[in-house]
Amino acid sequence: MTSPNRKPDQDDETDLRPASRLERRRNKIVEEIQANRRGEFTVPTWVLAAILLLLLAGWAAIIIFS
Repeated sequence: MTSPNRKPDQDDETDLRPASRLERRRNKIVEEIQANRRGEFTVPTWVLAAILLLLLAGWAAIIIFS
């Protein structure tokens, strides 16, 4: 059975319409999960920078207030 917007000879494999935003988002999430399961997870740079700033601020607070 074909939808009214499709030609009868057009099958799903030859459907060249661009993927919807939801499909692209879903595919991106699935790819990220698969990469994490393979051990390719990396900590974002901003997280590392925030940890470094917290450590430096704590060290400076110890020196200043002791």
